[in-house]
Amino acid sequence: MSGGAAVDGRPADAVAGHWVDRRAPRAWRPYLRLARIDRPIGWWLLLLPCWWSAALAAIRADQPFPDPWHCLLFLVGAVAMRGAGSTYNDIADRDLDAQVERTRGRPLPSGQVRPRHAALFLVAQALVGLAVLLQFNEAAIGIGLCSLVPVAIYPFMKRVMPLPQLVLGLAFAWGALMGWAAVFARLDPPALLLYAATIAWTIGYDTIYAVQDIEDDEVVGIRSSARLFGRRLKPAIGLCYGLAALLVALAARGAGAGWIGYLGVAAFAAHLGWQILRLRERDGRGALRLFRSNRDAGLILFAGLAADALVRNLS
Repeated sequence: MSGGAAVDGRPADAVAGHWVDRRAPRAWRPYLRLARIDRPIGWWLLLLPCWWSAALAAIRADQPFPDPWHCLLFLVGAVAMRGAGSTYNDIADRDLDAQVERTRGRPLPSGQVRPRHAALFLVAQALVGLAVLLQFNEAAIGIGLCSLVPVAIYPFMKRVMPLPQLVLGLAFAWGALMGWAAVFARLDPPALLLYAATIAWTIGYDTIYAVQDIEDDEVVGIRSSARLFGRRLKPAIGLCYGLAALLVALAARGAGAGWIGYLGVAAFAAHLGWQILRLRERDGRGALRLFRSNRDAGLILFAGLAADALVRNLS
């Protein structure tokens, strides 16, 4: 089944009882929803690869913990750029969103926000993201600007390619490069391996997310990995998740991680395996819960890598 219809102008997959619905001024609510502030899982998934990369860089640089200033900048940047990307995506997809049960309550297809106002809001969020990016070194700034390419083309890929989640992965995994570049002003094999791992992770978790919309996507003609994999859904996600865990382990090895870091990788892999065991085809609500649980999986990995950096520095 799909994710369900909108409730009181709130998309069906928003967090129930979020402060956006309870405390934000009514005039602000459509814009906060446009930026997905009521669905924080999006910026978490954008932020976590940044923190992983920062933790790996701390291990390689023999620092006791990831740079706190960098981690704070990544947090602000992730919220801003997740909002900007979602706004851009909704502008491009507003006609398709109107045909899908889960998304027709979004601010643009429901008429709560005009496209021109959404475009201005997009610019404002992008400027916040740019201000954050300019705090890093020149190499990191250049790498960060390159992320705009997959971000720009992603909304249109679901119309032309059977695996649009691959392009989403190219965009959402970019933070795996940024944490390393912010420290070393270059990209080395551990960062590239982490980037590849995060792409595989993104394809896996977004395939779970796409389970919500299989029925509507089939009617409208939207392409997704959930439709592509069909009855091979769980093995395909398992392959993506297995590849992600393997590549993260190789990245940790390349950065010089110790047993605590590998323990974090193992716990991360175990969480991904649990998701596959719990997944049920055509269970949109269950798929949404599993998708959201990737925040916890990512925090587990970050905790393991950060702890490894600390223990190695104290010993």
